[in-house]
Amino acid sequence: MKIQFAPLLVASSASAFTSLTSPTFLTHKQGLSTSLRMSEESAPDFAFNPEETAILLVEYQNDFTSPGGKLYDAVKDCMEKTNMLENSQKLVSAARDAGCKIIHLPISFDEGHNEIGANPYGVLAGVKEGKAFQAGEWGAEICDSMAPLPDDLVVKGKAALCGFHSTNLDFVMRQNEIKNVVLGGFLTNCCVESTMRQAYELGYRVYTLKDCSAATSVEAQDSAFEHNFGMFSVPTTSAEILEGLKVPAPAA
Repeated sequence: MKIQFAPLLVASSASAFTSLTSPTFLTHKQGLSTSLRMSEESAPDFAFNPEETAILLVEYQNDFTSPGGKLYDAVKDCMEKTNMLENSQKLVSAARDAGCKIIHLPISFDEGHNEIGANPYGVLAGVKEGKAFQAGEWGAEICDSMAPLPDDLVVKGKAALCGFHSTNLDFVMRQNEIKNVVLGGFLTNCCVESTMRQAYELGYRVYTLKDCSAATSVEAQDSAFEHNFGMFSVPTTSAEILEGLKVPAPAA
């Protein structure tokens, strides 16, 4: 299966989109009916400039990736199913060699997690109560297998779910003339999804990696890609990205 990188161009609906699996959404105004569309998992061959593409790595930090991390037990089953760490390593190595920009997007909080309010709820409540991703601690460090190299970019200031919200990520990518964004990391249905949606709204061509991301359950992972991601990105795999880059897949 191949995908098409077409910077700043939108493929025709006949070739690039298909109906949602959920029931068609209808409007009865003036007797018209409309349907939402999602990107197909299969798209045509493509020609593609790696220098206009960023591999955006969301929160590959020890609290997620490594045994002993505060959230490792929550994501390990999904990580194992998708083989996301090994796939991510191979993709980043090959994409870096091909000329893509590698951008790391870690999250961190000062001691006390005062960036999060006194009465948080939802996912941020768990982060604060568990003292996850505390700056200066091992858990907030990018894991060894995904450690940045000198020419990589590490975006600073992420203390929110969306990768754009509290950072200069958009500025960094536009300064580097990035048009295509390839997203992987944690959590699929949280920070990866928030970043995907904003990248889509900012006009980037967005690709999300089914085999380089993980959620707190396999069911949540599958549901995100089945129902949401095709509305705001082209869901794909690391092997398809490598094929699009015209780079041989690294040996196992």
